Amino acid sequence: MRLVLPPWSGTLAAKAAAFITVMCCALAALLGVLVHVQVTNQTVGQAREQALQRLTQATERYEAGDTLRRDAGVDPPELPGELRDLAVAGDRGTMVAEREGRPTMWAAGPVDGERALAVAVDYSQQARTIEGLDRAILWSSGLAIGATLLVGAFAVTRVTRRLHTTALVARRISAGDLDARVNDPRTGTPTGPRTGPHTGPRTGSGTGPRTGSGTGPRRKAGPQDEVAAVAAALDSMAASLQGKLLAEQRFTADVAHELRTPLTGLHAAAELLPPGRPTELVRDRVAALRTLTEDLLEISRLDTGRERVELDTERLGPLAERAVRAAGNGTEVRVVRDVSVETDRRRLERVLGNLVANAHKHGRGPVVLTVDGPVVTVRDHGDGFPEYLVAHGPQRFRTEGGTRGHGLGLTIARGQAEVLGARLEFANAPEGGAVATLKLAAE
Repeated sequence: MRLVLPPWSGTLAAKAAAFITVMCCALAALLGVLVHVQVTNQTVGQAREQALQRLTQATERYEAGDTLRRDAGVDPPELPGELRDLAVAGDRGTMVAEREGRPTMWAAGPVDGERALAVAVDYSQQARTIEGLDRAILWSSGLAIGATLLVGAFAVTRVTRRLHTTALVARRISAGDLDARVNDPRTGTPTGPRTGPHTGPRTGSGTGPRTGSGTGPRRKAGPQDEVAAVAAALDSMAASLQGKLLAEQRFTADVAHELRTPLTGLHAAAELLPPGRPTELVRDRVAALRTLTEDLLEISRLDTGRERVELDTERLGPLAERAVRAAGNGTEVRVVRDVSVETDRRRLERVLGNLVANAHKHGRGPVVLTVDGPVVTVRDHGDGFPEYLVAHGPQRFRTEGGTRGHGLGLTIARGQAEVLGARLEFANAPEGGAVATLKLAAE
């Protein structure tokens, strides 16, 4: 069974937990060693002094000819060889060794005839004291490490949760939800409504559209940390970006609406001109201006997010053939595998029509539309898409390297595809030519 971690428990939390654990273990080991060495030295020192005192007493009794006590003797068989050699050489010393299965502190010194007088002091109590101390150090270190790890993990996860929330908001903003805000309590950001037109239903964790602007109540700001500073910067950037985009949308919509009236009059006036080549040129330019105006209005509607789909079940092959016939530019249609899709027929035909028209206008024939299940590709055999378009998608009126731009057709196609819940991708074929791929959800 695989352990599933929460989304906020990422690399930072794991690294912090590992760092805290390692540091706690190192600190516990250092303190444990220091305490163990200090207590052991003290305990062994006391036992050594006691053994040497008894050795002195035993030496005096031996020299006085008195009977030695049970714990003293000359060259006892249990005496460690190293300590006996030391005593025979004329020095006194102590050593801990086993005697009858019990730890014993031996003390030995020289006596006449190159013999060793030794005393044995029971060391069991001191050994148990040191063992108990070691167990207490291990248990207390384990508890301290566990408690520190829990407290540290709690503190770190609070930070990582806030970072995760900030990252989610950043992703929502990049996906087009410009109303998304972090609203970190430490930043003192406004929690009330915001002014300005709402750009459509919110996605993600929002509960509905919001109106108004930062004129409502504000949270009381606490001490601002680095995470709060990042959240405040993201909210500020989102608000600035939203304001600029809303201004651009209003400008585009206003310009398109204002152009409609004079273009309508210009179109009517062009129809009254006498037949001839100049008249054809005027009517052609007027028609181009009317198409551009309608495209600008459509982009404005797509930008505001007010577009709603009317879903129905459609066979993708026949729908693609109808879109190509409506374009009327001799595109070849290949149906490898036909499927039924739930989509808005009008919008899907608009997307396919724009892709085909762009292929004929900016590429070279033959142009082939291929239906393979829920995937539709439109390919031409021209110079291919510009690198910026493949990398970043269509951008309005952009040109590069002195070449012609791709107008608004691909921008509208991308926007309509997003309304349909489809994904539109742009690439260049290895052998040359532009390839636009539309991926729909099959029924």
